[in-house]
Amino acid sequence: MNNVECGNLDQVAAGDDAISVHDFSEKILEQVIHFHIMKMKGGFFLWVGASPHLSNLAVAMSSKYDSMPLSTLVLGDPSDTAPNSLAQRLAKKTKKQVFVSYNLPGTEANLTLLVENRIKKEMELFPDKF
Repeated sequence: MNNVECGNLDQVAAGDDAISVHDFSEKILEQVIHFHIMKMKGGFFLWVGASPHLSNLAVAMSSKYDSMPLSTLVLGDPSDTAPNSLAQRLAKKTKKQVFVSYNLPGTEANLTLLVENRIKKEMELFPDKF
């Protein structure tokens, strides 16, 4: 994996309720994947894709009633479980409300794993962006 572009942070508003934006790209399995994060108070929105479109949207959040975060698909094909699964895992890891739009063609397990690992690496490098 080669890093194509890393780290862009723009403050949209001032104060604790600010929305900050962070973008990065990575070449994974001969395909450039783009990542867009909008950090909000109490959560974040993550968009992943190779081309600029939003074909689905899932949301997940922790619950005091279950160790696994609750999640639902807000937009998109219900048979595509990738956005829900990723949102759940990120909500569990961060303990925040997470919105995920996962817009990569196919469901190649290896690509999905590498994409998730790249997100986790970015979280380690820039924890303040999530």
